[in-house]
Amino acid sequence: MSSERNHHVPAISGAALLVTLGIIFGDIGTSPLYVLKAIIGLHEISYDLVLGGISCIFWTLTLQTTLKYVILTLRADNRGEGGIFALYTLVKKTKIYWLIIPAIIGGSALIADGILTPAISVSSAVEGLRNLNSHIPTLPIVLLIITCLFAVQQFGTGMIGRFFGPMMLIWFAMLGILGASSILENLEILKAINPYYAYHLLAEYPQGFWILGAVFLCTTGAEGMYSDMGHCGKSNIRISWSAVKVMLLLNYFGQGAWLLGHQGEMLGSVNPFYALMPSWFLIPGIVIATGATIVASQALITGSFTIINEAIRLNFWPKVRIVHPTDLSGQMYIPSVNWMLFAGCIGVVLYFKESSNMEAAYGLTINLNMIMTTILLSFFLLLKRYNIVFIIFFFLFYSIIEYSFLVANLSKFAHGGWVSFLIGAVLIAVMWTWFQARKIRNRYLEFVSLDQYVPELIELSRDTSVPKYATHLVYLTSANEIREIEAAVVQSILENHPKRADIYWLVHVDVVNEPYRMDYKVSILAPEDVIRIDFRLGFRVAPRINLMFEKVVHDLLESKEVDVTSRYDSKKNDAIGDFRFVVLEKFLSYENELPFYEKIIMDSYFLLKHLSQSDEKSFGLDMDNVTVEKVPLIISPVKEVPLKRIN
Repeated sequence: MSSERNHHVPAISGAALLVTLGIIFGDIGTSPLYVLKAIIGLHEISYDLVLGGISCIFWTLTLQTTLKYVILTLRADNRGEGGIFALYTLVKKTKIYWLIIPAIIGGSALIADGILTPAISVSSAVEGLRNLNSHIPTLPIVLLIITCLFAVQQFGTGMIGRFFGPMMLIWFAMLGILGASSILENLEILKAINPYYAYHLLAEYPQGFWILGAVFLCTTGAEGMYSDMGHCGKSNIRISWSAVKVMLLLNYFGQGAWLLGHQGEMLGSVNPFYALMPSWFLIPGIVIATGATIVASQALITGSFTIINEAIRLNFWPKVRIVHPTDLSGQMYIPSVNWMLFAGCIGVVLYFKESSNMEAAYGLTINLNMIMTTILLSFFLLLKRYNIVFIIFFFLFYSIIEYSFLVANLSKFAHGGWVSFLIGAVLIAVMWTWFQARKIRNRYLEFVSLDQYVPELIELSRDTSVPKYATHLVYLTSANEIREIEAAVVQSILENHPKRADIYWLVHVDVVNEPYRMDYKVSILAPEDVIRIDFRLGFRVAPRINLMFEKVVHDLLESKEVDVTSRYDSKKNDAIGDFRFVVLEKFLSYENELPFYEKIIMDSYFLLKHLSQSDEKSFGLDMDNVTVEKVPLIISPVKEVPLKRIN
């Protein structure tokens, strides 16, 4: 039997395109708020700097965002789903072990981006108030908006989500109108389409190459398009991007036209984005910009929830509590992640205070993510049997581009880039520790043949001299083979205090590469005595085993494959029996002599495990029918105890 959820990708329609605007393009769509301000920085406004900077933006959006992501990367979908972990599940079938490294680095970098983006985008929008009064304290307003944004996550975004599309439609329309009106006043800016000006800036302008670190900010949202592909579908993203790119370029070129009119000046605290606005429109423009940054931040927060959920399914992240605040498909809320992002975001705002200071920290982590995507995508193209010459060219071409951006971004390391690097490094350490510890633990996990113990289980089930522990005893097992079981499970049932039950159930959860698969298989190993259930769940499905198990038992009753009434000696045998889940919780035994590296990994693992959600909660088991048994984990037993007897 199966209970498979089909993940429907929206067809192309006006409504779907509007939703796409609200979900996909928030991050990259709000970049005009700070990109050109970052490019000019403390430099004097000059002809070469303006045309070169605009030319770099044009070709970055064309080559990096459009060609690499919109045209190529969106092809690497896992049944309609995208993102670094979805891409990893596609390429891990190559059995190349080290591909886990770019997957973990890329995933960590994307989560770090969820901390930095709300800080810089909201700050950039609110700082527009200084065009009205330079003494307005914007920091408290930024902190208030960010606090409210994270506080409402627990209620879901079902109601406010419907306004995201219209909000971004207004935003992009504003970008295009403001930019076009400015371009008409100085058409010379259109020369920036010529790639010569980009080359001239990078090769001949003093410190021109290092300006790439600021240019890169225009494409930071490209990875978000890929990660959120499952919400809207690649066709809707591609069609919407054609319009979004035009609006972005109009605004960038419009800012460039304004800058050409102020050659020889220093930018100072002036933001060329707000300089395009007539004075009567400044307040509405700030309100629209703030609304757009809230939408962009919301998309990154919910995207972080999705990434962590995938990481948990792939054993990259400790099990944490996941809440489904609404009935909307795929919407989730992860409290621990929400407040982790909130703390990080507030810390970034308080440390840097100004959006101009945050520009140094922003971009480095997402740059690493893009490099990791290039590596994984190259292997995906190999799997799909693309022409090897094309694959080599793709890898070398984008490696040169992205490593150039990385070198330029690293120049900002001492000026704040270390903050994003530190955030990413902590996330990488958590993922790597969790993955490696589970690998070490599983390496020493002992499995035994179940067939040799089935007769003993049947005998125990019918031995009335042993008090009945439960009518139905359910064990979670990690054994992939149907006819195998952990030795610890057998010991729990048969040794010390035998656990008598009418039926012994073995439940195995297999996380598959498909995002939303939900089906199960029943193996009756001994009729009316030993039954195994294998759940196959997609990497984006939360394992709510209690509910799923009830569904399976109901199906088995309907098909009359099992009898769940208690077996009593009395004639009243129509009572429905109780179901008791047994979870074996391992702890690191003192009887271990581990190498230094493994000791550090395992100690860190159990610390994280202590801070994370328990196994019974993470599997969605009700506490009133769960027994947790402590089992010592002995990986490397002490070889000799130097103990001597004395008389």
